Amino acid sequence: MRKSNIQQLTLAAMVAAVYFVLCYFGNIFQLTFGPVQVRLGEALTVLPFLFPAAAPGLALGCLLTNILSPYGPIDMIVGTLATAIAAFLSIKMPRWYLAALPPIVVNALLLPPMWAWAEAGAINGAFWAAYGLNLWTFVAGEAVACYVLGTILLKALPRVRYFRSMIPAAHLQ
Repeated sequence: MRKSNIQQLTLAAMVAAVYFVLCYFGNIFQLTFGPVQVRLGEALTVLPFLFPAAAPGLALGCLLTNILSPYGPIDMIVGTLATAIAAFLSIKMPRWYLAALPPIVVNALLLPPMWAWAEAGAINGAFWAAYGLNLWTFVAGEAVACYVLGTILLKALPRVRYFRSMIPAAHLQ
């Protein structure tokens, strides 16, 4: 393996571990799977904008976190898929302030209906009420994680000399 491949693999593994640890820590305060979900690990979903190698690590970290999910295997599949799609879309964003948009939008499209189904068990009035509540609380929590915490990462990491060589030149401006 070349040095860059080892470096990318190590970065992906570190992102997976940090995502899991942040979510596990957040779960202590009922932020990871709570009624208003502010997954601290979701702040890392902006990292593929700077480091494309982080995308697989995010998917793995999300999968490991969702093993703890009260929604069971469906969250392991749908939640992990949503994070993976969002991570790969974040790579394609042209500007740093758009990097947090894919995680918010993709997760908002896939997760609230899953949670509403788990709560209501059928498409009825209770489903739509749960869906509406889950959608807005989720978008608010995801925006805090991605735009507030994620923006801090996007602005701070290029200033760290170690990371500068891994960041595409277009994103260092």
